[in-house]
Amino acid sequence: MSPGRRSPGNDPAPVRWGLTLTALSFLALFVALPLITVFVQALAKGWSTYWTAIREPDALAAIRLTLLATGIAVLLNSLFGLAAAWAVTKFQFPGKNVLITLIDLPFAVSPVIAGLIYVLVFGTQGWFGPWLGQHNVRIIFAVPGIVLATVFVTFPFVARELIPHMQARGTDEEEAALVLGAGGWHIFFRITLPNIKWSLLYGVILCTARAMGEFGAVSVVSGHIRGETNTVPLHVEILYNEYNFAAAFAVASLLAVLALVTLAAKRLLEGKVRQDAVEVPEA
Repeated sequence: MSPGRRSPGNDPAPVRWGLTLTALSFLALFVALPLITVFVQALAKGWSTYWTAIREPDALAAIRLTLLATGIAVLLNSLFGLAAAWAVTKFQFPGKNVLITLIDLPFAVSPVIAGLIYVLVFGTQGWFGPWLGQHNVRIIFAVPGIVLATVFVTFPFVARELIPHMQARGTDEEEAALVLGAGGWHIFFRITLPNIKWSLLYGVILCTARAMGEFGAVSVVSGHIRGETNTVPLHVEILYNEYNFAAAFAVASLLAVLALVTLAAKRLLEGKVRQDAVEVPEA
């Protein structure tokens, strides 16, 4: 460092404390306080009311549907993320930049717009609506529509975690295994997958949290049929609109617990992902 220049760590104490206090204040106001409020309101009328709200049939149906849609979406997005990351990082092909752009599309499109697109395509008056109606296939206002909407809003997460990591590792190990006579599947399961396992799990955790908390796109395609097409976020909205605040916050606390568990898992995996990045072999 040249003389007269100050490193960031040598800033005056008032500056460091001021920035730290500002960051902690924002976290307390916009993160910690809302979370605390959810749990306080959920337990405001006691544990009996809390457990009654959680075990109510419509709440249990919403939980089951949320877990179902999340499980399917995470599985499909994991497979897509692996395939997309493998294609983008290992091969050159026409349309590669288009694929990378499309992977980021859900980040730019409002979830509500995504839901409306599915309604226009699969709804009664949509492109495939008449054909689906003739064959008694329901997508909109049914579970398949909820799954499709969830898949759309969450499919970038796994791919976006894997692509940078696989780009950093390069293709040297796979090429060496190929020269030694290893087959494609053998290379994938014995070399590629072990190298990306932590990044893959990291992306799966983010995808799971996003899928379970999705509201906008699912709200458009679900039809809000109580006990049938309501996920946990939609059930919370209905309870709140009915002024059943204790039950609404009780069910919402499940999503808050999910957020905390996801945060803890994310924090634990960050170290593993960074360690993998450090171990990337130099070219």
